[in-house]
Amino acid sequence: MHPKALLDACAELVGLVLKFDHPADAVVARYCRENRSFGPRERSTLADTVYAVLRKKLLFDHFAPSGSGPKERRMAILGFAHGVGSRDFLKGALSDQEKNWLNACDGIQVKDLMERHRHNLPEWLAKELKSQLGDEFWPLVESLEGLAPLDLRVNAMTAKRSEVEKEMTKAGIKTTPCLYSPWGLRVEGKPNLGKLDVFTRGAVEVQDEGSQLLALLLDAKRSEMVVDFCAGAGGKTLAIGASMRNTGRLYAFDNSAHRLDALKPRLARSGLSNVHPAAIAHERDDRVKRLAGKIDRVLVDAPCSGLGTLRRNPDLKWRQDAKSVDEVAQKQAAILASAARLLRPGGRLVYATCSLLPQENEAIADAFSAAHTDFKPLPVAELLEGLKVDAHAGTRQSLVSGAYLRLWPHRHQTDGFFAAVWQKA
Repeated sequence: MHPKALLDACAELVGLVLKFDHPADAVVARYCRENRSFGPRERSTLADTVYAVLRKKLLFDHFAPSGSGPKERRMAILGFAHGVGSRDFLKGALSDQEKNWLNACDGIQVKDLMERHRHNLPEWLAKELKSQLGDEFWPLVESLEGLAPLDLRVNAMTAKRSEVEKEMTKAGIKTTPCLYSPWGLRVEGKPNLGKLDVFTRGAVEVQDEGSQLLALLLDAKRSEMVVDFCAGAGGKTLAIGASMRNTGRLYAFDNSAHRLDALKPRLARSGLSNVHPAAIAHERDDRVKRLAGKIDRVLVDAPCSGLGTLRRNPDLKWRQDAKSVDEVAQKQAAILASAARLLRPGGRLVYATCSLLPQENEAIADAFSAAHTDFKPLPVAELLEGLKVDAHAGTRQSLVSGAYLRLWPHRHQTDGFFAAVWQKA
């Protein structure tokens, strides 16, 4: 595709994404469906440009007024230049005036600019993260501006990690065992996995290492009755089902039938027959009430801000604010309380989010413990030790904060995750 045509498409797509009417990945996917003339390379460039703009939006907002032409074009030029696109290719689409402007932007020392132009976070979020991390705030910022790693979970029911690693090597794809998850493999680069036999036969699923640890903490056993209360597309559901060795009964609840539909092809590949997806209207649905007091283990991977996934979804920081976080926290508390009613005496409850904020994490867990004295908090450090997970692996900081699991992108090279665990008396 001619550079000018591709840059025009990038500018159009940037304009659509910056409306923030819908999630960025959905907008990009729809745009590519509607413009089928784009090949894989063009689609990759479009996505890289958009995500570069979302990651560095405040910096680009600072540069943009000194340029000319529509703002979405100026933002697209900066996104293309800071993404993985070729500068030489880009210059083939620029006027002399635009080339001079881009060179002038390149000459600015970002370290000399205001903090907001360096951290590229809304002020409310920057304040929250600084209060937690102190001097570690800037290492987190650097991590969030990078790309998330590609992790695989080996289906422990049908394959061994060492054998899958060898198979991937034969296919020309380099992997290394994940540092914490006994099921995990980290893939070098971003290869196309969809047509590999190891993927199509269900020996692996794409799943961040941190997400794998949440399923591991549930520690579901053979022949138990288990509920994944907010199953979504079912990544953790599949991990739990495999750990149950395809026995017992595993309910995958979600209030979105559309999200559960995404589980169906993954479930077919996995070989699991103990998983029972069910769309529920809300946390007090009759299907939930009928199971009260009967379930051995419940995972509540609660709806949250998703701010632990900013490397994958940088638009989330611009589509939310402090008020929306407070609103979702109220829902999280209600969902956790309802899910807890499912457990039989001696059952295990795991509450988890992919958020970095204590309002969605420690505050919810502490309030639940105070209000439900029949649930005993279980120290995550002891659980991980029993699961033979080294919480201090390598030279990185511990996975544990107090009684809870706390994963940070800059510390652990995973998405940001939180988990609390209880046992019902």
